Amino acid sequence: MGSIYRSEHMKLCQIFFQSESAYQCVAELGELGLAQFIDLNEEQNSYQRKFVNEVRRCEEMDRKITFVEEEIKKDEVAIPDYDDHIPAPQPKHMGEMEANLEKLEEELVQINKNTKVLKTNHIQLLEMKAVLEHVTSLLDHQSKREAAMSISEAARGEAGPLSFGLKQEFDKPVRDENELKFVTGVIKRNKSIAFERFLWRLSRAKVFAKFVEIKEKTDVFSHDYEDKCVFILFFSGEQLRSKVKKICDGFQAKCYTVPENPAERTKLLNNIKLQANDMKAVIEKTLEYRTKCISAAAGNLRKWGIMLLKLKSIFHTLNMFSVDVTQKCLIAECWVPEADIVQVKNSLHMGTIHSGSTVPAILNEMETEKYPPTYFKLNKFTQGFQNIVDAYGIASYREVNPAPWTIISFPFLFAVMFGDAGHGIIMLIAASAFVIFEKKLISMKIKDEIFNTFFGGRYVVLLMGMFAIYTGFIYNDFYSKSINMFGSSWQNPYPKSLLEQMDAQGVESGNELSLTFAPEDAFNHAYGPYPFGVDPVWNLAINRLNFLNPMKMKTSILLGISQMAFGIMLSLMNHMLVFSFFLYDLINNFSGNRSVVDIVFVFIPQCLFLGCIFVYLCLQVIMKWIFFYVKPAMVFGKFYPGPNCAPSLLIGLINMFMVKSRDVRFGKNPNIRKITAMNFTLNGKPVTYTDYDQCYLQQWYPNQSLVEVILLLIAVISVPVMLLVKPFYIRWRHGRGLPVDLGHGPDDHGEFNFGDIMVHQAIHTIEFVLGCVSHTASYLRLWALSLAHAQLSDVLWTMVLRMSLTMGGWGGSAAVTIIFYFIFSILSVCILILMEGLSAFLHAIRLHWVEFQSKFYGGTGIQFEPFSFTKIIRVYEGLDQ
Repeated sequence: MGSIYRSEHMKLCQIFFQSESAYQCVAELGELGLAQFIDLNEEQNSYQRKFVNEVRRCEEMDRKITFVEEEIKKDEVAIPDYDDHIPAPQPKHMGEMEANLEKLEEELVQINKNTKVLKTNHIQLLEMKAVLEHVTSLLDHQSKREAAMSISEAARGEAGPLSFGLKQEFDKPVRDENELKFVTGVIKRNKSIAFERFLWRLSRAKVFAKFVEIKEKTDVFSHDYEDKCVFILFFSGEQLRSKVKKICDGFQAKCYTVPENPAERTKLLNNIKLQANDMKAVIEKTLEYRTKCISAAAGNLRKWGIMLLKLKSIFHTLNMFSVDVTQKCLIAECWVPEADIVQVKNSLHMGTIHSGSTVPAILNEMETEKYPPTYFKLNKFTQGFQNIVDAYGIASYREVNPAPWTIISFPFLFAVMFGDAGHGIIMLIAASAFVIFEKKLISMKIKDEIFNTFFGGRYVVLLMGMFAIYTGFIYNDFYSKSINMFGSSWQNPYPKSLLEQMDAQGVESGNELSLTFAPEDAFNHAYGPYPFGVDPVWNLAINRLNFLNPMKMKTSILLGISQMAFGIMLSLMNHMLVFSFFLYDLINNFSGNRSVVDIVFVFIPQCLFLGCIFVYLCLQVIMKWIFFYVKPAMVFGKFYPGPNCAPSLLIGLINMFMVKSRDVRFGKNPNIRKITAMNFTLNGKPVTYTDYDQCYLQQWYPNQSLVEVILLLIAVISVPVMLLVKPFYIRWRHGRGLPVDLGHGPDDHGEFNFGDIMVHQAIHTIEFVLGCVSHTASYLRLWALSLAHAQLSDVLWTMVLRMSLTMGGWGGSAAVTIIFYFIFSILSVCILILMEGLSAFLHAIRLHWVEFQSKFYGGTGIQFEPFSFTKIIRVYEGLDQ
């Protein structure tokens, strides 16, 4: 836990590279992934850097790979992943990569161009074939006769709009069929009506159109079917021909010249059929060759992409280095974990050997005041919990990391809200499947975001399921039902005859039998409480919630205040770390630290404030559970009459703040304010005692009022100590010319302003004081969500499964099968596990981020982002962001 408890010690290193070995050394560091380089050329733009030409060449190759990938996706060819390790290509191989990609791109472009031309020509041949096949029927005597009559009627003004100025043609009877001219072609069927109407209006009905649908598909190499039809347009005179062709062009109709002689048409049709078949074969061969090229490219595409990615990332990193005046040496600065400097040196040595250089790279550790990045050494188990913490904020350098404690507290608080052993088992099985088959699932490289979210947190879900089973047994809740594993501590105090008599009376009156089990008689005091968890008898009790709610509420308060107190104790670890730096400064004649003030005048007052009020409340809860029983007893030297005098903690806390006077006993002599005289047997001796009215509000241990006054005074005094001492101490140091920490974060170069410091400290003090109250109340969500989950589970059992179990006969068996397997199971998984689980998960995150981490965790650090090929490749493959 040492490396995850605090971030790794980081060192700022300076590396001197020989120009010949720089590329290979950076490649080795990329494989290692433990060096975060600093850009030493921030003032230069991308065009002024040393390796700008190499980066441009890489970008051009990236464009070509993107083009190839688009062509592969267009053909719906699967692109296999490449899992083998690929070393970074040498710069001398860039020319070969460029030539191969350029050749492939030109080949695909040329194939696409030729294929497009061939397909267009093939479509035209098929359309011409369709025209020739249908034109015979369109040019028969009947069609020509209809066209001639229609055009003649239009010329006489008997059809279409009146044509002024054409009076000389009115007396002409019917035009001769041999005078008619015609144009044939193909048009989309959905445009045919508009095309015909436009011709009729523009020519004043002097163009006669006829259409025939094409049954065969003209674009045989396309997956989409386009409905087309053959048209023939009859008109008289050559003047209309040009107008008709312009209209055809406007409607994207293709016109084809057809011989009038039937023999010539037949000969032309046969030739076109032969040409169409030959061209189809050529297109098929071309597409076959294109498929081979695409398939070969798809098999190597990921390999090319990774090689280019490494090449480009290395040159991008080299552009961050500065160049000495001789242009023979590159100088880099990088952050490296102190424990891994030896590995970095080994990688530099291997890079020098592989490059063939005789001058080794030199690594020097630098002393710096720059703020280091935060780096934790994680594994697949701790990564999920660290992600929960990092979502709130990156830990400051060497700050206490909440992740080790979150590994236990997060799934436990989730389980407190989710506690059901049956639902926990389902969650455990699902997480176990992820863990068992994790290698296979990782190799599949699934890119679904929701799946990767669950898979990345598989160990979190695994512990959540385990703890849910544990709390389910604590609550004795298994799909809303209890399990009697150890035998109940309660027993029936009523004789059988009385129960039979009352049962008969209940049947006659129609009322349900309800009995009260008095603890004095029904509870087996010799056996004691149920050994583990809640007694199963409470699952049958009408007042079940009256018993479980106070228990869960007080448990939530205990857990919440315990976690907050632990968070404050962890803040001491941060102060102690700063204190060790302070001692180092003293030894080296430096100063400027305020860790002692933070410990004495911030940490200790916080502990006192929380302890004097809230920890005191927790102690009262535990003492009430331990000492105040249902039977009379002597408690702290005072006679305790029974459960009616058990102290009320909430009102007692209010009386503590109001400093209200209370009597030191639960009762007194019967002559004064006599309520009820009760006879008890204590240690075999009869005792007569008269309790106070509201005896549960009196003092219940010696000197309680004095103790509470002292605790209250300490808590009140702690507030101004937290508020005032630290700002005035900083002001005193500033007045003496000593360096001070202004609380501005890593780059603390702000101007001193006492007002700002005072406001800053006041905000922190008020936040802590009010937070202790609000955060304690916030932990009541543990009780509320636990109650909601239990009630939803009970409703689902009552409204769904119990109905089927009460049905008899074959219908009942079918109902159990159908309802249980299809309704109860689905609703349990969807509502109680997924929805309720997500709700409890989010509330557990809130409790850790706000209530727990706010006590000690700043989260203002800088993430360590080393130059790593593994990370870059995962982003390239869409597995990381």
